[in-house]
Amino acid sequence: MTISPLTALPVRSAAELTERWSAILEPPVFGARSLWLTWFGTDGRQLPLVVPVDDLRLVPDGKMLVGLRELHFSVLDDQLGGAGHLALALCRPGSPSVTEGDQQWAEALRAVLDEASWSLHLAAGGAVVPMVAGPL
Repeated sequence: MTISPLTALPVRSAAELTERWSAILEPPVFGARSLWLTWFGTDGRQLPLVVPVDDLRLVPDGKMLVGLRELHFSVLDDQLGGAGHLALALCRPGSPSVTEGDQQWAEALRAVLDEASWSLHLAAGGAVVPMVAGPL
């Protein structure tokens, strides 16, 4: 878990969220798969918390996804008054082109976070690209 100094600057658009992930993950080059999480309040301010989940499997794991959902709603309730946005970044080695495996992760996340405000970016090969846009 890391604390980000960028949290004082609100994020108000999808483009700003992509810029924020680029800053947090600089440089966006990874030797292994991981999923990074951070949360934003309804005012666009980021919680001073970025959580990397390392050793991510190629195929989404049901238990991990259920735990992620529970963590998300716990953070919403405990830190954001029940409302906010979960921003995720799928980080992996290779090119920044979205793969079938990346799409499987997006679909699995959609299945467990369907009623939540969330978004997903891909960070790979020196670039950060949006995969699932969500309201901020």
